[in-house]
Amino acid sequence: MSLIEAAAKTRENAHAPYSNFKVGAAVRTVDGTVYTGCNVENVAYPEGTCAEAGAIAAMCAAGEYQIAEVAVIADSPDPVPPCGGCRQKLAEFAAGDVTVTMATTDGKTKTVTVADLLPGAFDAGHMDRT
Repeated sequence: MSLIEAAAKTRENAHAPYSNFKVGAAVRTVDGTVYTGCNVENVAYPEGTCAEAGAIAAMCAAGEYQIAEVAVIADSPDPVPPCGGCRQKLAEFAAGDVTVTMATTDGKTKTVTVADLLPGAFDAGHMDRT
């Protein structure tokens, strides 16, 4: 199963009763394991969870911390990029020049890197005070 297919399958489990905008995400780690996530809305909108954050949480829960590849899929006219917060989360775990493939349910895709999505990302080096 491709990374987009894994994201699409998980997208079907999204809890999006308010926006009806289901999103699925999948991350492949450097060892090849795939973790998936879907958006989970809450009636108090800010309390929802993005699909990318869910996939990253599943990866961390399994004890892995390095992403090699990302896929995101939604039913939209054009491929949907991760939100700003998820871009930062992806940058935190990106192992090198990680590609992000964004797809629509009707087959359009766009591939960029995490660095393309978040140039000048805040990282641990910014906290070095020595």
